[in-house]
Amino acid sequence: MKAVVFGATGYVGTNLVPALQAAGHQVTAVGRRREALEARGWTDVACLKADALQPESLPDVLAGADVAYYLVHSMAEGDQFPELDRRAAVNFREAAGKAGLKRIVYLGALQPAEGASIHLASRRETGEILREGPVPVTELRAGIIIGPGSAAFEVIRDLVFHLPAMVTPRWVSSLSQPIALDDIETYLVRLPGIDAAAGAILEAGGPQVLSYADMMRVFGELVGRHPRILPVPLLSPHLSSLWLSLVTSVPANVARALIGGLEHDLVVADAKLSDLIPLPLKPYREAVEAALEAERSADERPRWVEGSMLHRQNRPDFGFYAKHLRAEGKTRASAEALWGQVGSIGGDNGYYFLDVLWQMRGFFDLLVGGVGMRRGRPAGGDLAVGDALDFWRVIGVEKNKRLTLLAEMRIPGSATFELEIQPLAEGERMISVTAHFHPAGVAGITYWNALLPIHKVLFRGLIREIIRRAEQDEADLRGH
Repeated sequence: MKAVVFGATGYVGTNLVPALQAAGHQVTAVGRRREALEARGWTDVACLKADALQPESLPDVLAGADVAYYLVHSMAEGDQFPELDRRAAVNFREAAGKAGLKRIVYLGALQPAEGASIHLASRRETGEILREGPVPVTELRAGIIIGPGSAAFEVIRDLVFHLPAMVTPRWVSSLSQPIALDDIETYLVRLPGIDAAAGAILEAGGPQVLSYADMMRVFGELVGRHPRILPVPLLSPHLSSLWLSLVTSVPANVARALIGGLEHDLVVADAKLSDLIPLPLKPYREAVEAALEAERSADERPRWVEGSMLHRQNRPDFGFYAKHLRAEGKTRASAEALWGQVGSIGGDNGYYFLDVLWQMRGFFDLLVGGVGMRRGRPAGGDLAVGDALDFWRVIGVEKNKRLTLLAEMRIPGSATFELEIQPLAEGERMISVTAHFHPAGVAGITYWNALLPIHKVLFRGLIREIIRRAEQDEADLRGH
């Protein structure tokens, strides 16, 4: 079949794309940022940009498809996410009907027996909206998914690695049925081929019913940690979401929405799915082991990708999700002139803007036992993968396009620094600098927030100076 995966940059979509390919299907990966899709390095996959909140972007990516996987949610957008999810589902439903799709497969969430958080209610409503259209919908309601990038799994990881003792809200005693990521992927791949799944709501959970405290203890055993957990009934979901924002790398809005649903028991009440697809499901311990092994064995690419172990320095205790800071500017300078500045950065050439602050950072790094700035630039001029550059390591070079540096200074986490040149319309180019920081618990998040104002000034100034120097170089050449 020809399958379109909406939300292909998310943790489920990223794994679903190659799983569908392995099953022999033709796959189109869709997301709001095409460059994020292309950074995955998939072969024979069409990577297209579209946004379910922009209905005009949908017809082209759905044309000719047999099935669409709807893995979209807007929790990262804050309190307005239910309304955004509602609009996105309506737009997608209408576009799918006009495109003549044979099936929509929607990944939702298990629902509590009574009541529901805003997050869980929104997940349920999205399925209801999609079912109001002409295309048959298979809704797969899943419990906590155990895999790298799953928000609930990443909260467990960060708590266990960075809090040896924790005062926790009562939701740590709530029950769930965690399911391995590859088991969910198997269900998703096989469901479109089952006629009885058309129009069905199916529930997916692993073979064990566990509390969140149980899940944290088992994770701790596997990574050599033994967290002490003290539940406090008076700690509300709202207060606990604020507390978690100091510890976990999971985006604050996502964590807040997620925590609201954790006060419910979320267990499978209908075994219809296991009748349709008999599957030997992984117990929780095996699912965690598989998740950690998947990280260790993943193919790595020099360009930054969320959760990459290369960009986390192969440290599973560093946050999966990164903090980001970006500055950019437009210019008519050539890619070659811009690269002349990008490829010459560091060493005796400095960092072009307020270089004294970069030098001070190197000095402080030396004081705490780091490498500081003393390594300078490599001899010979051009940078190559593997070169040491001041307190960076060059991990990616695409001439006239992108330079990727991995921090080797002493910091509570792992940082990647990317300078990128992109062509625009009418002879313009964009030059950008992006920092990605994977924090190590409270220390890492505090470090990032403390330096954020300084980094904003430095990055904007760096971009302005690269543009000024590149334009001046070209003016000098024209003058000669």
